[in-house]
Amino acid sequence: MAGLIIKILLVDDHQIIREGLRMLLEQQSDMKVIAEADNGRAAVALARNLLPDVVLIDVAMPGMNGIDATRRIVKAAPSVKVIGLSMYADRHFVVEMINAGASGYVQKCCAGKDIEIAIRTVMTQDKYFCPLSVNELARKNLRTGLQPRIAVSSVLTAREREVLQLLAEGQSTREMAALLHVSVKTIETHRQKISKKLSIDNVAELTKYAIREGLTSLES
Repeated sequence: MAGLIIKILLVDDHQIIREGLRMLLEQQSDMKVIAEADNGRAAVALARNLLPDVVLIDVAMPGMNGIDATRRIVKAAPSVKVIGLSMYADRHFVVEMINAGASGYVQKCCAGKDIEIAIRTVMTQDKYFCPLSVNELARKNLRTGLQPRIAVSSVLTAREREVLQLLAEGQSTREMAALLHVSVKTIETHRQKISKKLSIDNVAELTKYAIREGLTSLES
């Protein structure tokens, strides 16, 4: 890898986080941030068009979360390595990012040196998960006895997950239709299918489900 510049796309809905990561990464002579995005949809488009070597993406973002964005990036550009960034070491977030195709997972609280190590590790075709995440994953696996858990991605379609996230974040049916470039009737149909599949028929419980499944944190 000597002499090669690692091209990086930063994705986080907080500008101050992106600025901090850019400063950290560009201290490395072989790393360059080629673009930034503040949401999952923009990240997918940029990854497809720019083909960065690595995408550092926040797991919890409004509009489209990092898990679904990762799934789309990996499908559209298989050569791109994705590393999830999160405030959380929760087993569910880690497992969902792995299932989505991420090559790494780093907690923001231990970002610093771990980010650099993670990037260099995934560039050698290996995986990297920060120690805190690995420890939490092992601890919860022991506690739960490795009981299988049905992932939201196996229950809802990509569009249904998108609608559920927007619903949980307070978007109206018309706002969702405009954002997703579909009709109001189409959004209503998606909502009906979501409720039927999850056996949940009120917004409050759907919102709780979306938070629990990592579709939104409602903290952004």
